Amino acid sequence: MAVSDTASDNAAVGSAVPALEIKGLRKSFGPTEVLRGIDLSVAPHEVICLIGASGSGKSTLLRTVNLLEPVSAGDIWLSGQRITAPGIDANRVRQHIGIVFQAFNLFPHMTVLRNVTLGPVKALGVRPAQATEEARSLLTRFGLESKAGEYPDRLSGGQQQRVAIARALAMRPRLLLLDEVTSALDPELVAEVLDVIRELAGSGMTMLIATHEMGFARDIATRVAFLADGQIVEQAPPGELFTEPQDERTQRFLRRITEAGRL
Repeated sequence: MAVSDTASDNAAVGSAVPALEIKGLRKSFGPTEVLRGIDLSVAPHEVICLIGASGSGKSTLLRTVNLLEPVSAGDIWLSGQRITAPGIDANRVRQHIGIVFQAFNLFPHMTVLRNVTLGPVKALGVRPAQATEEARSLLTRFGLESKAGEYPDRLSGGQQQRVAIARALAMRPRLLLLDEVTSALDPELVAEVLDVIRELAGSGMTMLIATHEMGFARDIATRVAFLADGQIVEQAPPGELFTEPQDERTQRFLRRITEAGRL
């Protein structure tokens, strides 16, 4: 079973259909239950930031949405289509969901331009000339036009992460997942990557972002969801969650973050 282009295109127009719907999601690794009943709905063009301590389940949640990890229970819908249904073509689903990790995962033996064009040409059947034109446009958009012919090891960490984001966007995703994309960067390089994500949010990209950057989450998110022990404990617009958290676990987490000077 493949993801329907028509269904998702219609969903993008109709605001009644969420871009992403997660219901009762559970994920176990052996006897350890990492996700314990996640319910989350993401509207088109919405930006949801997932916050919480390390080990709370943020990264695993993103990996299950991208079908990199099979779910143990529950279901996920992308633009109204159940992508956890039996027989679903996971590779076809991933053509519509971009994901960027902490590690840049660029192909070291390929130039920046080749890294960005490979997916559209091989997976989407885009003509090489068109893929190159679109890739150069993305690189220019992110201030990397002069790096098209470079190899990844000649770039800074911030530049590599921006290339990784451009590579994900080259696949024309309906949903972009970002997993702690600044965690592997030196502090002085974080801002350039966050600026790219802000630009994407401003352009209407639907995003689900796991982050430890609390100030960034407060500035960019439509909603912030706090995870603890594999559950979404609380979710609200950032102006509410960061100033008037309702759950004691959220209050305790934010108090520690504030004391550490990270909010």
